[in-house]
Amino acid sequence: MARGRPYNAAIAAGQKLATKLHASLFRATNGRVGGRMLGSPVLLLVTTGRKSGQRRTTPLLYLEDGDRRVIVASNGGAPKHPVWWLNLQANPEATVEIGGRKTHVRATQARGAEKARLWKRLVQMYGPYESYRKRTDREIPVVLLEPVG
Repeated sequence: MARGRPYNAAIAAGQKLATKLHASLFRATNGRVGGRMLGSPVLLLVTTGRKSGQRRTTPLLYLEDGDRRVIVASNGGAPKHPVWWLNLQANPEATVEIGGRKTHVRATQARGAEKARLWKRLVQMYGPYESYRKRTDREIPVVLLEPVG
């Protein structure tokens, strides 16, 4: 059974436009505009498209865990993983932008007790993650972004 939010052409086009606008404002203001959303911090994740090879930018809520940044591949509880997660699975090297600072990172997936610990903190930060989890049949990845170099 397909559950989660529907994806049609109009929704996809609107999301793409909103993402570009968010990233542009974030970069133009070094994160003063768009650096927080829904009470949580936002980073820009820049991945390499697994099919196109082009750089793709996605604003995402994040949690700090030591020197790592933690993000959630929830896709709003949709039945499919977000494209940025598919891109990271194909090429785990990426760039994170927070404020005006860029950091080269490598992505890995949290598992087991570490995922459980982080999931509790993520849901405290942004409660809807739990409803997204209940809305989908797929496992929602918790992604660790660790600085490289």
